[in-house]
Amino acid sequence: MTREGTLVFKKLMQAMGVGGPQVETVLHNPNTTPGGTVTGEVTILGGQHDSEILGVKLALKTRVEIESGDNEYSTDLEYAKLPISGPFKLDDGARYSIPFQMPIPWEAPLTHFYGQPLRGTTVGVATELEVARAVDATDLDPIAVHPLPAQERILTAFANLGFQFRNADCEKGHIRGVRQELPFYQEIEYYPPAHHARGIKQLEVTFVSYPQSMEVVLELDKRGGLLTEGHDSFARFTVDYATAGQTDWEQRLEGFLQQAGRRRGLF
Repeated sequence: MTREGTLVFKKLMQAMGVGGPQVETVLHNPNTTPGGTVTGEVTILGGQHDSEILGVKLALKTRVEIESGDNEYSTDLEYAKLPISGPFKLDDGARYSIPFQMPIPWEAPLTHFYGQPLRGTTVGVATELEVARAVDATDLDPIAVHPLPAQERILTAFANLGFQFRNADCEKGHIRGVRQELPFYQEIEYYPPAHHARGIKQLEVTFVSYPQSMEVVLELDKRGGLLTEGHDSFARFTVDYATAGQTDWEQRLEGFLQQAGRRRGLF
């Protein structure tokens, strides 16, 4: 093939997204907490032709449930974007590396508890490579978001009271009266212990965290979610991280349950 023919062939491959650059992301440590960071390095490998890279971005992705009328569906929601590179030219076969530090939002959903996955919730770092006149390259790497000490203490208290973990998911929307920055919130669902099973079918725990404190919302027997009049939110309180360890959470949470039961005429 002539030189001119080779150039034409490469341009044709480029336009079709064939033989373009690839992106690889390596995390130094995939474990983090709300308000923490993940660090790593993005490596872009040049393809079979020169490429104009328009930019490289990182974003967090989480699977969320969306209610639309009487229907509900799941989708991957992208949030917390971080540009890590502007435009540059990448020669064919070249290798270009970019170190990064990705802040994790305080409201990030939890994916693990006591080192075990919280079934139903995943968080990933998506690397987006924008390439001129070609199909963009992407990479997705899962991360593990572990509880803050105050969150762990409250979840442990529910376990000590006999509640059994059922599932965890994220709902798109905002909780009325709670300050949120992210467009969704997480619900950690539990089966009740036997002595509460007569009046409670399901307990849901939601954390909305900030740098110094967090809001905790507890809900019983979900009927349409926190955004409708049908919900049964029986407790909402603020937890200060500095004093969270000084509270008998088993006693306090049991008190909330007893109060909710009396309001329902169960006790």
